[in-house]
Amino acid sequence: MSSSDIFIGETIGTAILILLGGGVCAAVTLKASKARNAGWLAIAFGWGFAVMTAVYIAGPLSGAHLNPAVTVALAVKDGEWSNVPTYFAGELLGAMIGATLVWIAYYGQFQAHLTDREIVGGPGAQDTAAKSVEAQEKGAGPVLGVFSTGPEIRHTVQNLATEIIGTFVLLLAILTQGLNDAGNGLGVLGGLITALVVVSIGLSLGGPTGYAINPARDLGPRIVHALLPLPNKGGSDWSYAWIPVAGPLVGGALAAGFYNLAIA
Repeated sequence: MSSSDIFIGETIGTAILILLGGGVCAAVTLKASKARNAGWLAIAFGWGFAVMTAVYIAGPLSGAHLNPAVTVALAVKDGEWSNVPTYFAGELLGAMIGATLVWIAYYGQFQAHLTDREIVGGPGAQDTAAKSVEAQEKGAGPVLGVFSTGPEIRHTVQNLATEIIGTFVLLLAILTQGLNDAGNGLGVLGGLITALVVVSIGLSLGGPTGYAINPARDLGPRIVHALLPLPNKGGSDWSYAWIPVAGPLVGGALAAGFYNLAIA
């Protein structure tokens, strides 16, 4: 694979991943969305299908890492780091593009949600507004969850451990059964397996932090949230932002090290 193939494949694939994954979060969260309040099952399966779709699109070009934690794990496993910066660049750019497309697709819903008194406060606001104000005081605006993850209980060690554990499971599954014969990305069956693993992680381990398990998935959209002209959007919660970046990178590296020691 050439550097241009890697960059283009990762940009397109990660953009699709975030468009569909962030899209299901928007669908469940925003007022005037037909899927509002569809719940955690919809989010978990939506993200799983997003992974599957993105893998099949990007696989022929770049091997479909779509996740810096995957890139780091494969580099640790094989000892080959030369293409890591290219993968990282494509993944981050793709995540930002995908998040921007979610905003475009749900533009009217964002406007309605963020100008609703029950959401952002004002005369006649209800309990929802109080919760929103409390969240914003902690640094997270009322629609940040459409873009990035955040903990239900803020406990640095637990939050970091949750992201490490979830990513460890993801990468162990990819390394043991999701690689193609060339060993450089997800094969046809691996895309489906990985999608189901992501659903499982979301259902079983997603509750505490929202399961970023992907630094680009969290950081890219968080940057977009900070830049977009959304009314009453609140903060981007930068004090938490390092956890969904560091946790998955550590989890991916640990999974690769474990694989090399115990399985390979």
